[in-house]
Amino acid sequence: MSTVAEAPPKPPATEPVVHKRPVRRRLVPYWLLLPGILWLLVFFALPLVYQASTSVQTGSLEEGFEVTWHFQTYWDALTEYGPQFVRSVLYAGTATILCLLLGYPLAYLIAFKAGRWRNLVLVLVIAPFFTSFLIRTLAWKTILADGGPVVEVLGTIGFLDVTNWLGMTDGNRVLATPLAVVTGLTYNFLPFMILPLYTSLERIDPRLHEAAGDLYATPATAFRKVTFPLSMPGVVSGTLLTFIPASGDYINAELLGSTDTKMVGNVIQSQFLRVLDYPTAAALSFILMAIVLIIVTVYIRRAGTEDLV
Repeated sequence: MSTVAEAPPKPPATEPVVHKRPVRRRLVPYWLLLPGILWLLVFFALPLVYQASTSVQTGSLEEGFEVTWHFQTYWDALTEYGPQFVRSVLYAGTATILCLLLGYPLAYLIAFKAGRWRNLVLVLVIAPFFTSFLIRTLAWKTILADGGPVVEVLGTIGFLDVTNWLGMTDGNRVLATPLAVVTGLTYNFLPFMILPLYTSLERIDPRLHEAAGDLYATPATAFRKVTFPLSMPGVVSGTLLTFIPASGDYINAELLGSTDTKMVGNVIQSQFLRVLDYPTAAALSFILMAIVLIIVTVYIRRAGTEDLV
């Protein structure tokens, strides 16, 4: 009778050794984030808290200001300067639309048609940044001067008749009108629209256009179904980068406009530096911030994309 040799017992299974990273190495990402967090706290959060406390103060510069939780300042600022808020949103919105209409074709040409001239055209787009914002705006004051060649051409082709009907100009005068302010905003913020659009368009795979052509899509259909939807992150980014600073701008309205074209930024600047009514100026700032935040939130949700460039 043969016996079957028993297999030797298997050694007990050992758990894989997990090498834990040293504590210092795990803290490296947080140390790298620390300078940015401190920067935001010192130069954004703390001033924001200070301005919030200023907006509910009462008093004067001579007697001093004291926190009395006077929220009536917000209502008084909104009712007294309501036209300036509406004007700021309208001017900024109009300039943003114009920047999109002007910037999208240029960004498209740079991304798909510029070829070896692409870098040169990009340099030309950012060339205005080489000079001061103030100098660029003053240049438009000369360009749009009364009796200048630009105004004469606009009057000859009948453009001023249309803008007069829309209330954007006054007779044959362009300077010190809403049209001049919107023109300055459009020019100064146009690069902020072109660059995100170019970045978004440049990332589109050219093979997608070829596939659309293979499926017998016309160029217009391919643009509507392929190019524009894929460039929406750039559209959203560009419109935000244009609308947000334009709504709070005061230089264009100050240099190119008149008392009838003042934006809320001009009122805030005047309250801070001339009238010295700090609570009202702070309240106006927070109201503007709330209005812009609401508009931006609704816009992003309606745009249907969060993939911002």
